[in-house]
Amino acid sequence: MTRRQFIVVLTAFVVLFAAFAINASPALRLLYPRAAATIVGLQEVEVFKARQRVLVVSPHPDDESLCCAGAIQQAQDAGATVFIVWMTNGDGFEFDAILLNRTRRPRVADLQNLGRRRMVEARGAAEVLGVPQSRLYFLGYPDGGTLHMFLENYATPYRSRYTGAARVPYGGTLSPGAAYTGANVERDFETVLNRVKPDIVLAPSPQDQHPDHRAASYFVTRALARRGATNKLRFWIIHGGLEWPLPKGYHPALPLTIPPRGVNLSWQRRSLTEAQEAVKLRAIRTHATQMLILGRFMEAFVRQNELQTRSVLPPLPDRR
Repeated sequence: MTRRQFIVVLTAFVVLFAAFAINASPALRLLYPRAAATIVGLQEVEVFKARQRVLVVSPHPDDESLCCAGAIQQAQDAGATVFIVWMTNGDGFEFDAILLNRTRRPRVADLQNLGRRRMVEARGAAEVLGVPQSRLYFLGYPDGGTLHMFLENYATPYRSRYTGAARVPYGGTLSPGAAYTGANVERDFETVLNRVKPDIVLAPSPQDQHPDHRAASYFVTRALARRGATNKLRFWIIHGGLEWPLPKGYHPALPLTIPPRGVNLSWQRRSLTEAQEAVKLRAIRTHATQMLILGRFMEAFVRQNELQTRSVLPPLPDRR
């Protein structure tokens, strides 16, 4: 075998092995047995109680279903009341706009229309999960811009590089026309907290890789800290690093493993029934615009369990 032939064969093997690891059901137990076994040993989350009020904080339309569709169902089955707040309308996903509008260069109007369409999808997913429209809140801040608003544009309006907007351009939001500032995000979160009066807040972890998820975590944590209520927070991760979750695609008989970015956090598991998994899949697929590109990633969250943690940061190393 020549050197060139050897390289071709080796490359083909690596590609096939990667495809197996990322997509095949047996891959999890064959290649990641410790990761799968760890989930079995996790403590179950506390059960929801009747008359509790649960708020799900979702950075984009679809996150509420990916992270918490099982939790939402279990909360309502227990007699709790669930509310959802979306920080953005997901109007910065250019690949979606390219496919939906069949253009290489989507216009500002195309991306704003995407934001409106994703609002409709979010309402549809909430309906699948049994959450009434009266308990849904859309803030409409800029996809891909919320971390800038937390760090640099607290008082000075941020302008979206996708939609061109510097103010909330969507009807049906909590504060239409509000300037894109961190101060206005905080004001809106405070309004939602005042209306909902939550007992439990399911929010993205500050360890999540996506900047909008981290920003949502920072905003809601600071709002609850002002109230002395950070004990109500339960964190989850969607963008967990290193191709997580594996394998990709719909594998409802497999566990959802601990994400690499949260490996040192103290996790609990929420076991789901087959019926709850089926409803979760329906809710996820309601986000049709996202399924066009991210379908296998999204379906990979339909597993035997969901994960949540009260940990904000990994423990500090012992320097003694």
